[in-house]
Amino acid sequence: MATPTEPQFDLDVFTETFVCDLTQNQHADERLNPSLVLIPPSQTQNIHSMTTCSKNNIHKPKLPSESHIRYPLPKALMATVTNNELEPTCYSEAIKYPNWRDAMNKEFDALLRNGTWTLIHSPPTANIIGSKWVYRIKRKADGGIEHFKAHLVAKGFHQQEGVDFLETFSPVVKPTTVRMVLSVAISRGWHLRQIDVKNAFLHGFLNEDVYMAQPPGFIHPQYPQHVCKLHKSIYGLHQAPRVWFSRLTDKLQAIGFKKSQVDHSIYVYQYGSILLYFLIYVDDIILAGVDLNFINHVISLLQSDFPIKNLDELSFFLGVEAI
Repeated sequence: MATPTEPQFDLDVFTETFVCDLTQNQHADERLNPSLVLIPPSQTQNIHSMTTCSKNNIHKPKLPSESHIRYPLPKALMATVTNNELEPTCYSEAIKYPNWRDAMNKEFDALLRNGTWTLIHSPPTANIIGSKWVYRIKRKADGGIEHFKAHLVAKGFHQQEGVDFLETFSPVVKPTTVRMVLSVAISRGWHLRQIDVKNAFLHGFLNEDVYMAQPPGFIHPQYPQHVCKLHKSIYGLHQAPRVWFSRLTDKLQAIGFKKSQVDHSIYVYQYGSILLYFLIYVDDIILAGVDLNFINHVISLLQSDFPIKNLDELSFFLGVEAI
C-alpha cells in the first residue's frame, strides 16, 4: 500500500490567497456596513453649531472603574526629605557633611583593600577616563534611612569600544520570574533568604587595559600625576555588570549550581531532596529552597569570596515589600 504524502506548503500561494480573501472581506464589510469606510480626519470634526466641551478643549479626566484596584506607593518612595538628607551632586558639596565624608572614606578603603588599581605613570597612548563620586541614600521599607552610600564611578562615556571594553551585556532576573518563584516558595512552605553583595562591581576581573584618573579628593600627594591602572571592575564602566555577573556565576557553578534555560539569571541546585533557587538582580540576591541548613551553607561559601550582607528573611526586594 502506498504511503500518503503530506501536501507541500507553498508560502507564495498562501500569501496570495490570504491577501485576496482579506480584500474581498473588506469590500463586503464596507457594502454591509458603510460606517467601516475610512473617512478623512478633516470630515470627522464636529460641524454643528452647538458649543461643546471638546470644542473648547475641556476634557474630563478618566476615573478608574470600581473594579480597578489602586495600590498605594511603598513608604520608601513617599519618605520626606530634610536638608541633612539631600543627596549631593558633587564632591565639593558632599565634603561639607560628616555622613558623606564617612561614606567616601569607606568606599575608598574598600577599593584599596580590593586591589582595584595600581598607580602608574600615564602611558603616552593610553585613553584616560575620568572619575567622579555619586551619592545615594538607601532607605528601609518604612522610609527610614538605612545608610549613606558613596560610589566612585568611572566616566564610562570616555571609554572607546574595542579598546577599553568589548562585550557589555549582563542578564538580570525578570520581575515575572521573581513573582513566580515567590509564589511557588510560599505555597510550598520553602525558606526565603535575601543577601546583598557589598561593592559587587568591584569584584569583577577586567580583561582589557583600562586607565582612570585618580578620584576627586583622594589624589596621592606623592604621585599627583599618576593614573589608576584598573585590575578589577568599577562602577560606571561599560563592562562592569558583565564581569561581576561572570565572577558570581563562576563561583555558583563551582559549587554545583546549573543555569536555568528559562531565565539565565536563575541558577538551580538539585541533589536528592535538596532544591535551591538562586535569583540574581545585579548585587541583590534571593535564595529560595527547602533546606535552611543548605541555604546557610551556600551563603557561607559565597562569603569566602565576597563580602555579603545577610538580610535574613526576605522583606524588601526591588522596591517591593514582602509581608
